[in-house]
Amino acid sequence: MRPENQSSVSEFLLLGLPIRPGQQGVFFALFLGMYLTTVLGNLLIILLIRLDSRLHTPMYFFLSHLALTDVSFSSVTVPKMLMNMQTQQQSIPYVGCISQLYFFILFGSVDNFLLAVMAYDRYVAICHPLLYTTIMREGLCVLLVAALWIIACAHALLYTGLLVQLSFCANNVVTHFFCDLTVLLKLSCSDISLNELVIFTEGGMLYFLSLAIVLGSYIHIGTIILRAPSTKRLLKAFSTCGSHLLVVSLFYGTLAVVYFLSSSWDSKNIIASVMYTVVTPMLNPFIYSLRNRDIKQALEIFVNRVNLFKWKSLNPLIIVRSTVWYMS
Repeated sequence: MRPENQSSVSEFLLLGLPIRPGQQGVFFALFLGMYLTTVLGNLLIILLIRLDSRLHTPMYFFLSHLALTDVSFSSVTVPKMLMNMQTQQQSIPYVGCISQLYFFILFGSVDNFLLAVMAYDRYVAICHPLLYTTIMREGLCVLLVAALWIIACAHALLYTGLLVQLSFCANNVVTHFFCDLTVLLKLSCSDISLNELVIFTEGGMLYFLSLAIVLGSYIHIGTIILRAPSTKRLLKAFSTCGSHLLVVSLFYGTLAVVYFLSSSWDSKNIIASVMYTVVTPMLNPFIYSLRNRDIKQALEIFVNRVNLFKWKSLNPLIIVRSTVWYMS
């Protein structure tokens, strides 16, 4: 008989990505470049929003939190994956695996809730433009962000708390590149009926509620636009909602493939997991900046400031060198 609330497994083995040994170096460089692009791109978005006062609006307030969450979400899994690819050591301690799972669920949940809040923000901006500043006031925005972080923390704590009650008796091989909840549950030799019940009830309620807010917001937006269709209104709605809608499609599309449209973990599921843990956080800064005039202008001003600062810092040096050359 096993002791209650204890696991006989001290570590897990992450099989990683289905890559041939000869291709490890190429994929390591690829994923390292993608991760650095994710970090630098999202941090640049945060920096631009903080520096440019014109971007101090609810839309960009939520976008800055989404960028921060994307960096954190990607950082939970990618550095460990890169280290395993480089060192060929696939082990991860039991505590490390549980910690990775907790933060993965936490930042993934925040991402999910933020997309719903941003959809509501776009609904208010298009359907109630005259009341936008009244409804989406600063206090409400801060309250929404604080609430979604608290809910996400409780959500992740519930899942990891139930998981640590389980035992892992013999099999400790995780057929993935990170500690995913569904894979860990399949490895357990305990009764996981309670875990599955919580996933389908509490988890399903939270995620489908967020999806319902997103769909409801865009249905109302589409209804308002179609009542009096015009090219100008369509272009304005697309410029306002196009970036967010594309991010939503990438996020929920890959999640649906991984967790709802598959019955077993194979290479296709792992590729889909790479999409929402690596590719989507990397693409978000480009999606929100390429078609966003405000972000482009803020970036242009920032680059001009940097160039001006460089010129001012180098100019005295140039004068001194010129003077020394002239005197000699």
